[in-house]
Amino acid sequence: THLSVGEEAANVGAMTALNPDDLITSNHRGHGQVIAKGVNLNEMMAEIMGKATGICKGKGGSMHIADLENGNLGANGIVGGGHGIAVGAGYTQKVKKTGKIVVCFFGDGAINNGYGISTSINNVMKVEHIYERASAYGVPGYFIEDGNDVIAVYETFKKAVEHVRAGNGPVLVESITYRWFGHSSSDPGKYRTKEEVDSWKKKDPLLKFEKYLIENKIATKEELSEIEEKSKKKIEDAVEFAKNSPEPSIESAFEDIYAD
Repeated sequence: THLSVGEEAANVGAMTALNPDDLITSNHRGHGQVIAKGVNLNEMMAEIMGKATGICKGKGGSMHIADLENGNLGANGIVGGGHGIAVGAGYTQKVKKTGKIVVCFFGDGAINNGYGISTSINNVMKVEHIYERASAYGVPGYFIEDGNDVIAVYETFKKAVEHVRAGNGPVLVESITYRWFGHSSSDPGKYRTKEEVDSWKKKDPLLKFEKYLIENKIATKEELSEIEEKSKKKIEDAVEFAKNSPEPSIESAFEDIYAD
């Protein structure tokens, strides 16, 4: 399981700039994207636990959550594996003139957003920022310096979305954020200092957005606490649903191999 804790704003801000029927390809650290796209939490949690009630019938697991009904063409355990899928899906929208756009989410080793497992971006890339690479392909690059600010992510991403939806071709968006935990649940993350991790935890996107809402009198502390409790309850219920769900049958191993 590859956690996206600490990256909430980058996921939610981007997704909020899309139309509900737009499409995405996610990645192996894509839980935040999948939830923001509207997945059924019970089915997602069951998938993570490999249960028959999972959104992919327990055959995909944490790294391969797809939700076609909500426009998620699938998370990918192959780093960078979503690129070709996104291009194909994007070409389909262009040919069929659907008006939809496709967003391909990637990070970690696919382009190296901070770290690719234990490898720091500073050791493998000469340019200072990833978005600068867009010029090599003749496409615009958009830079979100604070990817932990959901408003900043939304506003910049909205400009990128408008550019693409107007028929101007693809763009590259870089959003600076940070995973709090190791590469996966089995990685203690000893290649990073405690000071580095703690400095990013002080930039918690949830607390940053909470402060914004309270200071701008959009919501009260009490209202936000109520929302948080409801959210926790949904997660707890999803965990119980998954725990109580059946394992896939042996016969199901021979299903969904070929298209009907």
